[in-house]
Amino acid sequence: MSTYVSKEIRAELDAARITTLKRSSRLRVEVGDNSFKILTLWKDGFTVEAETTPRLRGLVDIFDGANHMYQCLIIADEEAVGEMRYEFKRNTVAADKAPLDFYRPPDAPIALLGYED
Repeated sequence: MSTYVSKEIRAELDAARITTLKRSSRLRVEVGDNSFKILTLWKDGFTVEAETTPRLRGLVDIFDGANHMYQCLIIADEEAVGEMRYEFKRNTVAADKAPLDFYRPPDAPIALLGYED
């Protein structure tokens, strides 16, 4: 029994695999005004479709749906099987509020309400 697969069939299988990954992923990377689907994301990087995504470089934002997850500095790693792999040089978790520069006690009031005389 032979395990040889022709180039055409291998290309079709790779295209089907990438299409499945694109459908199942909610993640996207944004560079300026452009947005591209992330196929896989792991601790040290992510992959995007090589054919439809230009070479990315520098500071990017990663979103899960509408939630801003990370702001990252990336470098291109390698292209393989229709996917372009990028690695993080810096990966910072995005926050919805500015960090405090002082200690806030857990039982501190949220706001002070004034009263009229």
